[in-house]
Amino acid sequence: MSTILDDIKMQYRTGGIANKMIYWNVGIFLLSLVFYQFKLGYFDYPNWLALSSNPITVLTNPWTLLTYAFLHGGPMHLFFNMMVLHFSSRLFLTFFTQKQYFGLYILSAIFSGLVFVISFYVLGKTSVLIGASAAIMALLVATTTYQPLMEIRLLLIGYVKLWHITGVILLLFLLQIGLDNTGGHIAHFSGAFFGYIYIKLLQNGTDLSKPVNAIIDFFTNLFSPKKATPFKRVHVNPKKPAVKRESKIVIKDKTQQQLDEILDKISQSGYDSLTAEEKEFLFKAGK
Repeated sequence: MSTILDDIKMQYRTGGIANKMIYWNVGIFLLSLVFYQFKLGYFDYPNWLALSSNPITVLTNPWTLLTYAFLHGGPMHLFFNMMVLHFSSRLFLTFFTQKQYFGLYILSAIFSGLVFVISFYVLGKTSVLIGASAAIMALLVATTTYQPLMEIRLLLIGYVKLWHITGVILLLFLLQIGLDNTGGHIAHFSGAFFGYIYIKLLQNGTDLSKPVNAIIDFFTNLFSPKKATPFKRVHVNPKKPAVKRESKIVIKDKTQQQLDEILDKISQSGYDSLTAEEKEFLFKAGK
Protein backbone atom coordinates (compact mmCIF):
# COMPACT_ATOMS: atom_id res chain seq x y z
CA MET A 1 0.00 0.00 0.00
CA SER A 2 2.82 2.38 0.88
CA THR A 3 4.43 1.68 -2.51
CA ILE A 4 1.25 2.73 -4.34
CA LEU A 5 1.03 5.94 -2.31
CA ASP A 6 4.69 6.65 -2.97
CA ASP A 7 4.14 6.17 -6.71
CA ILE A 8 1.14 8.53 -6.62
CA LYS A 9 3.15 11.18 -4.76
CA MET A 10 6.04 10.85 -7.19
CA GLN A 11 3.75 11.09 -10.23
CA TYR A 12 2.15 14.21 -8.74
CA ARG A 13 5.56 15.85 -8.22
CA THR A 14 7.04 14.94 -11.60
CA GLY A 15 3.98 14.53 -13.83
CA GLY A 16 3.55 18.16 -14.81
CA ILE A 17 0.50 20.41 -14.86
CA ALA A 18 -1.73 17.91 -16.71
CA ASN A 19 -1.27 15.23 -14.06
CA LYS A 20 -1.79 17.77 -11.29
CA MET A 21 -5.06 18.94 -12.86
CA ILE A 22 -6.36 15.36 -12.99
CA TYR A 23 -5.31 14.76 -9.39
CA TRP A 24 -7.09 17.97 -8.33
CA ASN A 25 -10.30 16.93 -10.07
CA VAL A 26 -10.25 13.44 -8.57
CA GLY A 27 -9.30 14.71 -5.11
CA ILE A 28 -12.06 17.33 -5.05
CA PHE A 29 -14.55 14.73 -6.27
CA LEU A 30 -13.67 12.49 -3.33
CA LEU A 31 -14.06 15.40 -0.91
CA SER A 32 -17.39 16.34 -2.49
CA LEU A 33 -18.89 12.97 -1.54
CA VAL A 34 -20.06 14.72 1.63
CA PHE A 35 -22.74 16.34 -0.57
CA TYR A 36 -23.92 13.04 -2.06
CA GLN A 37 -27.48 12.10 -1.18
CA PHE A 38 -27.20 8.31 -0.93
CA LYS A 39 -30.94 7.79 -0.49
CA LEU A 40 -31.77 9.85 -3.57
CA GLY A 41 -28.73 8.82 -5.62
CA TYR A 42 -27.36 12.22 -6.70
CA PHE A 43 -25.13 15.10 -5.57
CA ASP A 44 -26.78 18.09 -3.93
CA TYR A 45 -24.12 20.78 -4.27
CA PRO A 46 -24.69 24.09 -2.40
CA ASN A 47 -24.86 27.40 -4.29
CA TRP A 48 -21.50 28.46 -2.85
CA LEU A 49 -19.77 25.63 -4.79
CA ALA A 50 -21.80 24.85 -7.92
CA LEU A 51 -22.45 27.64 -10.43
CA SER A 52 -26.01 28.92 -10.21
CA SER A 53 -27.78 30.47 -13.19
CA ASN A 54 -29.06 33.20 -10.85
CA PRO A 55 -26.86 36.29 -11.41
CA ILE A 56 -27.44 37.53 -7.85
CA THR A 57 -26.16 34.24 -6.43
CA VAL A 58 -23.09 34.46 -8.66
CA LEU A 59 -22.38 38.04 -7.59
CA THR A 60 -22.45 37.02 -3.92
CA ASN A 61 -20.38 33.88 -4.64
CA PRO A 62 -18.05 34.89 -7.52
CA TRP A 63 -15.60 32.04 -6.85
CA THR A 64 -18.24 29.59 -8.14
CA LEU A 65 -17.25 30.70 -11.66
CA LEU A 66 -14.18 28.51 -11.05
CA THR A 67 -15.14 25.95 -8.40
CA TYR A 68 -17.88 24.46 -10.57
CA ALA A 69 -15.21 23.29 -13.03
CA PHE A 70 -13.80 20.87 -10.42
CA LEU A 71 -17.13 19.29 -9.43
CA HIS A 72 -18.77 16.29 -11.10
CA GLY A 73 -22.14 14.60 -10.99
CA GLY A 74 -20.91 11.05 -10.49
CA PRO A 75 -18.07 8.56 -11.11
CA MET A 76 -18.87 8.11 -14.83
CA HIS A 77 -19.06 11.88 -15.36
CA LEU A 78 -15.64 12.20 -13.73
CA PHE A 79 -14.18 9.21 -15.61
CA PHE A 80 -15.10 10.37 -19.11
CA ASN A 81 -14.04 13.95 -18.40
CA MET A 82 -10.65 12.81 -17.11
CA MET A 83 -10.15 10.53 -20.12
CA VAL A 84 -10.76 13.41 -22.52
CA LEU A 85 -8.72 15.76 -20.32
CA HIS A 86 -5.74 13.39 -20.46
CA PHE A 87 -6.07 13.11 -24.24
CA SER A 88 -6.45 16.87 -24.77
CA SER A 89 -3.66 17.73 -22.33
CA ARG A 90 -1.08 15.58 -24.08
CA LEU A 91 -1.95 17.17 -27.43
CA PHE A 92 -1.91 20.74 -26.09
CA LEU A 93 1.39 20.35 -24.23
CA THR A 94 3.01 19.05 -27.39
CA PHE A 95 2.97 22.62 -28.72
CA PHE A 96 2.48 24.94 -25.74
CA THR A 97 3.86 25.53 -22.24
CA GLN A 98 2.47 24.44 -18.89
CA LYS A 99 1.76 28.05 -17.93
CA GLN A 100 -0.29 28.52 -21.10
CA TYR A 101 -2.14 25.30 -20.26
CA PHE A 102 -2.99 26.51 -16.77
CA GLY A 103 -4.04 29.96 -17.94
CA LEU A 104 -6.29 28.59 -20.68
CA TYR A 105 -7.90 26.08 -18.31
CA ILE A 106 -8.76 28.75 -15.73
CA LEU A 107 -9.87 31.47 -18.15
CA SER A 108 -12.01 29.15 -20.29
CA ALA A 109 -13.79 27.85 -17.19
CA ILE A 110 -14.60 31.40 -16.05
CA PHE A 111 -15.66 32.52 -19.54
CA SER A 112 -17.92 29.48 -20.05
CA GLY A 113 -19.48 29.99 -16.63
CA LEU A 114 -20.33 33.59 -17.46
CA VAL A 115 -21.90 32.59 -20.80
CA PHE A 116 -23.98 29.94 -19.01
CA VAL A 117 -25.30 32.45 -16.46
CA ILE A 118 -26.11 35.09 -19.09
CA SER A 119 -27.75 32.56 -21.44
CA PHE A 120 -30.04 31.09 -18.79
CA TYR A 121 -30.94 34.54 -17.53
CA VAL A 122 -31.98 35.57 -21.05
CA LEU A 123 -33.88 32.29 -21.57
CA GLY A 124 -35.59 32.66 -18.22
CA LYS A 125 -34.37 29.26 -17.01
CA THR A 126 -32.84 28.22 -13.69
CA SER A 127 -30.25 25.52 -13.20
CA VAL A 128 -26.77 24.82 -11.83
CA LEU A 129 -23.60 23.98 -13.71
CA ILE A 130 -20.83 21.56 -12.72
CA GLY A 131 -18.05 19.78 -14.58
CA ALA A 132 -14.68 20.37 -16.22
CA SER A 133 -15.99 19.83 -19.76
CA ALA A 134 -15.83 23.49 -20.81
CA ALA A 135 -12.13 23.82 -19.91
CA ILE A 136 -11.40 20.46 -21.55
CA MET A 137 -13.08 21.53 -24.79
CA ALA A 138 -11.04 24.74 -24.74
CA LEU A 139 -7.81 22.71 -24.62
CA LEU A 140 -8.97 20.37 -27.39
CA VAL A 141 -10.23 23.10 -29.74
CA ALA A 142 -7.15 25.25 -29.07
CA THR A 143 -4.87 22.42 -30.20
CA THR A 144 -7.12 21.66 -33.18
CA THR A 145 -7.08 25.32 -34.22
CA TYR A 146 -3.29 25.38 -34.07
CA GLN A 147 -2.68 21.98 -35.71
CA PRO A 148 -5.90 20.74 -37.39
CA LEU A 149 -4.16 18.25 -39.71
CA MET A 150 -2.31 16.47 -36.91
CA GLU A 151 -2.84 12.72 -37.29
CA ILE A 152 -4.14 10.74 -34.31
CA ARG A 153 -4.17 6.94 -34.18
CA LEU A 154 -7.44 5.56 -32.82
CA LEU A 155 -7.98 1.97 -31.76
CA LEU A 156 -9.83 -0.14 -34.39
CA ILE A 157 -10.05 2.89 -36.69
CA GLY A 158 -6.50 3.88 -37.54
CA TYR A 159 -5.12 7.33 -38.28
CA VAL A 160 -7.54 10.26 -38.47
CA LYS A 161 -7.06 14.01 -38.55
CA LEU A 162 -7.43 15.86 -35.25
CA TRP A 163 -10.09 18.19 -36.66
CA HIS A 164 -12.22 15.12 -37.54
CA ILE A 165 -12.25 14.03 -33.88
CA THR A 166 -13.03 17.51 -32.59
CA GLY A 167 -15.70 18.02 -35.24
CA VAL A 168 -17.51 14.79 -34.32
CA ILE A 169 -17.49 15.69 -30.62
CA LEU A 170 -18.89 19.16 -31.27
CA LEU A 171 -21.53 17.74 -33.62
CA LEU A 172 -22.71 15.30 -30.94
CA PHE A 173 -23.01 18.17 -28.46
CA LEU A 174 -24.94 20.21 -31.01
CA LEU A 175 -27.43 17.41 -31.67
CA GLN A 176 -28.11 17.06 -27.93
CA ILE A 177 -28.32 20.73 -27.04
CA GLY A 178 -32.13 20.85 -27.02
CA LEU A 179 -32.68 17.38 -25.55
CA ASP A 180 -30.79 17.21 -22.29
CA ASN A 181 -28.16 19.12 -20.28
CA THR A 182 -28.67 22.37 -22.18
CA GLY A 183 -26.54 24.32 -19.73
CA GLY A 184 -23.69 21.85 -20.04
CA HIS A 185 -23.71 22.04 -23.84
CA ILE A 186 -23.76 25.84 -23.74
CA ALA A 187 -20.64 25.63 -21.57
CA HIS A 188 -19.05 23.13 -24.00
CA PHE A 189 -19.45 25.46 -26.97
CA SER A 190 -18.35 28.44 -24.90
CA GLY A 191 -15.16 26.62 -23.93
CA ALA A 192 -14.58 25.59 -27.55
CA PHE A 193 -15.06 29.19 -28.72
CA PHE A 194 -12.65 30.49 -26.08
CA GLY A 195 -10.02 27.92 -27.09
CA TYR A 196 -10.30 29.07 -30.70
CA ILE A 197 -10.03 32.76 -29.78
CA TYR A 198 -7.09 32.05 -27.45
CA ILE A 199 -5.02 30.53 -30.26
CA LYS A 200 -5.92 33.23 -32.78
CA LEU A 201 -4.86 35.94 -30.32
CA LEU A 202 -1.71 33.99 -29.44
CA GLN A 203 -0.77 33.79 -33.12
CA ASN A 204 -1.12 37.58 -33.27
CA GLY A 205 1.19 38.03 -30.28
CA THR A 206 -1.34 38.27 -27.41
CA ASP A 207 -1.08 35.58 -24.72
CA LEU A 208 -4.19 35.74 -22.53
CA SER A 209 -2.64 33.33 -20.02
CA LYS A 210 0.06 35.80 -18.92
CA PRO A 211 -2.12 37.86 -16.53
CA VAL A 212 -3.37 34.70 -14.80
CA ASN A 213 0.12 33.34 -14.27
CA ALA A 214 1.37 36.77 -13.18
CA ILE A 215 -1.29 36.85 -10.43
CA ILE A 216 -0.43 33.29 -9.35
CA ASP A 217 3.29 34.09 -9.27
CA PHE A 218 2.64 37.27 -7.26
CA PHE A 219 0.71 35.48 -4.51
CA THR A 220 3.15 32.55 -4.55
CA ASN A 221 6.08 34.89 -3.96
CA LEU A 222 4.08 36.93 -1.44
CA PHE A 223 3.28 34.01 0.85
CA SER A 224 6.39 31.91 0.29
CA PRO A 225 8.86 32.08 3.17
CA LYS A 226 11.89 34.21 2.44
CA LYS A 227 15.29 33.01 3.49
CA ALA A 228 17.03 35.44 5.80
CA THR A 229 20.52 36.37 4.70
CA PRO A 230 22.88 35.84 7.65
CA PHE A 231 25.12 38.76 8.63
CA LYS A 232 28.70 38.24 7.61
CA ARG A 233 31.67 40.17 8.96
CA VAL A 234 33.97 41.18 6.13
CA HIS A 235 37.72 41.26 6.74
CA VAL A 236 39.75 43.39 4.36
CA ASN A 237 43.10 41.82 3.57
CA PRO A 238 46.08 43.66 2.15
CA LYS A 239 46.07 43.77 -1.62
CA LYS A 240 47.96 40.94 -3.26
CA PRO A 241 49.05 40.56 -6.84
CA ALA A 242 46.26 39.10 -8.92
CA VAL A 243 46.81 35.45 -9.69
CA LYS A 244 45.29 33.98 -12.82
CA ARG A 245 43.30 30.84 -12.17
CA GLU A 246 42.67 28.20 -14.73
CA SER A 247 39.00 27.59 -15.51
CA LYS A 248 37.68 24.21 -14.47
CA ILE A 249 35.03 22.22 -16.26
CA VAL A 250 32.37 21.02 -13.83
CA ILE A 251 31.30 17.49 -14.55
CA LYS A 252 28.05 16.09 -13.12
CA ASP A 253 28.47 13.17 -10.76
CA LYS A 254 26.94 9.85 -11.71
CA THR A 255 23.91 10.30 -9.44
CA GLN A 256 22.96 13.66 -10.95
CA GLN A 257 23.58 12.37 -14.46
CA GLN A 258 21.30 9.35 -13.88
CA LEU A 259 18.61 11.61 -12.37
CA ASP A 260 18.71 13.90 -15.44
CA GLU A 261 18.39 10.90 -17.76
CA ILE A 262 15.34 9.63 -15.86
CA LEU A 263 13.67 13.08 -15.92
CA ASP A 264 14.31 13.31 -19.67
CA LYS A 265 12.71 9.90 -20.09
CA ILE A 266 9.64 11.06 -18.12
CA SER A 267 9.27 14.20 -20.26
CA GLN A 268 9.44 12.13 -23.47
CA SER A 269 7.54 8.94 -22.59
CA GLY A 270 5.78 9.60 -19.28
CA TYR A 271 6.27 8.27 -15.78
CA ASP A 272 4.82 4.85 -16.62
CA SER A 273 7.70 4.14 -19.02
CA LEU A 274 10.19 3.94 -16.10
CA THR A 275 11.44 0.60 -14.86
CA ALA A 276 10.96 -0.45 -11.23
CA GLU A 277 14.62 0.32 -10.51
CA GLU A 278 14.32 3.80 -12.05
CA LYS A 279 11.16 4.55 -10.03
CA GLU A 280 12.90 3.45 -6.84
CA PHE A 281 15.96 5.57 -7.67
CA LEU A 282 13.76 8.60 -8.44
CA PHE A 283 11.83 8.19 -5.18
CA LYS A 284 15.05 8.03 -3.14
CA ALA A 285 16.44 11.06 -4.97
CA GLY A 286 13.20 12.94 -4.31
CA LYS A 287 13.65 12.46 -0.57
